[in-house]
Amino acid sequence: MEGEGASAAAGAAAPAAVTFLPDGARVPLPLEPPPGPTAAELLRRLQGALRLPPAAGPALALWMASPLLEVQLKPHHRPLRLARQWPDLLLRLSLGSPRDIAHDEPCLQLRRNVFFPKSKELELEEEELLRLLYEEARGNLLGGRYPVDPPDGEELGALICRLRLGPFQPGRHSPRSLRPLLGELLPPPPGRGGLWGALRRRGPRSPPPEEGLLQAFARTPGPQAPPAELYRTFLRRCHALPYYGCAFFPGAIERPSGGLLGRGGLRPVSVAVGLEGVTIIDAREKAELMSALIECCIELGGAGPAPAPPPPRPATPPPGAPLRRQESVTRPRLQRLATIDYVQEGQELRRVKPPRRSGSFFGRGGGSYAPVSGGAGPEQG
Repeated sequence: MEGEGASAAAGAAAPAAVTFLPDGARVPLPLEPPPGPTAAELLRRLQGALRLPPAAGPALALWMASPLLEVQLKPHHRPLRLARQWPDLLLRLSLGSPRDIAHDEPCLQLRRNVFFPKSKELELEEEELLRLLYEEARGNLLGGRYPVDPPDGEELGALICRLRLGPFQPGRHSPRSLRPLLGELLPPPPGRGGLWGALRRRGPRSPPPEEGLLQAFARTPGPQAPPAELYRTFLRRCHALPYYGCAFFPGAIERPSGGLLGRGGLRPVSVAVGLEGVTIIDAREKAELMSALIECCIELGGAGPAPAPPPPRPATPPPGAPLRRQESVTRPRLQRLATIDYVQEGQELRRVKPPRRSGSFFGRGGGSYAPVSGGAGPEQG
């Protein structure tokens, strides 16, 4: 675990763990001898060191993260012990090669609790807590973890401008002044792969991104708006993203071969899991549209009357009649969501049995998070 140290001689300083904040700051926390403090104890110490309000308890959590794996710690987990078990966790839970696993090292991070409802987040009033949540969301946005369309990216980027550069001033802020900062203000454009992307790139040119950003910046609140209000506005806009506040996992989708330029095989994607559902993100093709369609179908199915019993034989509905929706679409049946049913061997896929749950890292012993509305969430991040 990065920041973990050991005294080399008598009288040396006690071992400490460095916790990374969403804004990049580092906070050292003392560690007792093995097995060390629990995540709940470290989180309380961190709240005291940062002078965070009590509301930070349910909103934030400690994570252990590396390029190969990100895990939200339960209150009873002991970071010192998990850091020593990290290679075993990577072998079990990551897709890293033996060489990458041997050189991987986790760090301790303070991040948003994936089990914290978005509705509760908007009730927070403490500026420092809202700032930490804003910094994490901003990092995910600018890092490409939250893909957005250019208009949404401009609106979010304008709020970043407002918080970083102050209120908009026509004589001071211009496209030329914003151009060197675009990488720190705007998210990367969504990828567009395949033939459609090539055709889009050959179409008419779009205006420079700094021009749209400047126009959105001019519409942001003036000097009277406090930072807490701007942080809350930014978070409220992020709430419209189906993957905000989720835990992210690497995954793959199988694309059947066929068509003129179709290529089959497995395609890597990012899978976001949260309290409100599962979203599959393919940055090149915007596969998150599948999630929007499923959510729409669920809303339509749940808002209307109970479906009529199926007819005895196939029939064509009369013009203007609503289509009957299948229960498998209108009702979320997460028990049928398979994430580890098949593995690839050579050119074929074979079915495998899911591993048995043991009492090790993801066991239910010890503390647990407070229940929240919306059903059970994932156990890891």
